[in-house]
Amino acid sequence: MTPKPSSTKTEILAGISTFLACFYIIVVNPAILSQAGMPFSAVLTATVLVSVFGSLMMGLYAKNPIVVAPGMGINAFFAYTAVMGFGLSFEEALGAVFWSGVIFLLLSVFQTREKIIRAIPPAIRHAVSAGIGLFICFIGFQNAHFIVDNPATLVGMFSFQDPVTLTFLAGLLFTGGLLIRKVPGAMIFGILFTTALAWPIGRFWGDASAFNLGVPTLVNYTGFFAWPDFSLVGKADILGSLRLIHIPIIFVFTFTILFDGISTFVGLAEASGLKDPDGSPQNMRKSLLTDSLATLFAGLVGSSSGTAFIESAVGIEEGGRTGLTAVTAGLLFLPFMFFSPLLSVIPSVASSIALVLVGSFMVVPLTKINWQDPAEALPSFLTIVLIPFTYSLSVGISFGFISWTVLKLITGKSAQLNPILVVISVLSLFFLWI
Repeated sequence: MTPKPSSTKTEILAGISTFLACFYIIVVNPAILSQAGMPFSAVLTATVLVSVFGSLMMGLYAKNPIVVAPGMGINAFFAYTAVMGFGLSFEEALGAVFWSGVIFLLLSVFQTREKIIRAIPPAIRHAVSAGIGLFICFIGFQNAHFIVDNPATLVGMFSFQDPVTLTFLAGLLFTGGLLIRKVPGAMIFGILFTTALAWPIGRFWGDASAFNLGVPTLVNYTGFFAWPDFSLVGKADILGSLRLIHIPIIFVFTFTILFDGISTFVGLAEASGLKDPDGSPQNMRKSLLTDSLATLFAGLVGSSSGTAFIESAVGIEEGGRTGLTAVTAGLLFLPFMFFSPLLSVIPSVASSIALVLVGSFMVVPLTKINWQDPAEALPSFLTIVLIPFTYSLSVGISFGFISWTVLKLITGKSAQLNPILVVISVLSLFFLWI
């Protein structure tokens, strides 16, 4: 895909679109980390700080249209595994996040992460992009309550007759029509249109709060204003987290964010055409340094690891091609440090539409995979399906690496293997084992 030309207006609209697609993290991250005993309001403040810091650095330093914020998945590992499972205090877990950031930084300074990206076979890169697209789409359907739990089949459609489902489908088709007609800011207009449709729900058909439809739900807040809570800043137990028993936690933080970040950069580059002449993601070294510093910063201010957000594809599809997109999105996070209850104005059923549509755009690289060659097709297929099926970028790409390497070995083509990829495959096995 050839990058589209850009303008200041386009970049700002793209930044707004990206922000609307990922602002949910301001509420979701505190909701998850508060389960680890951390104050909700303090995590919210930390989430905004990480999002602003990481996105501004990505835009101003790396000059990429990619938002950086606390990552989904790793926050669940932080709360439910590191703290509630392994028994770390949240201060020690924050210290582990800090040290994983230090490791990222060293890998980035010595350009090890760049070598890792270049060692990834092109077919796996294409598969990662498609897998991320399906993952984004799945998240969108879930957030819209279109796809729900089903005891018999694990997942299923909620109800075609439900007003939320009908609102989501109406917004999806409306936004799709705007995109086909190439209306500037189509994603924004689609989200606003769906928000307007969603408001009657709960006033005519039941409880709006069940679907996050305009009912402020943030705890300990009155009205629409709330002062920032900086009580978690500097609370990381940096030395305590270095105990030998905690090293596996630091490793998992490191591995997960390492490959989540790599997967995101590769996937976005493949889907958008934002590449350097050698085919690697645009401004990769500076982007990886930004990713690293965002994680280090997250540990210091009181949040789980920061990472590049796959939802940045929303702004890229809107035409965002420069750092101004990331700067715009980053600055939009800032007011919600003070006006966080306003987040409830945009319901999840509206913001989910952007995720589903962007997911469809990101499967385009599938056409570049040689599906007639089983040695290329099987690892690609495993990568594509396991990213959404396991709800993990890291698991999906790990199986892609492992299967690619094993198939080369058992077919007598070990000479074609990149040594770095072999090391990655071994580490992937270790990651899956623990």
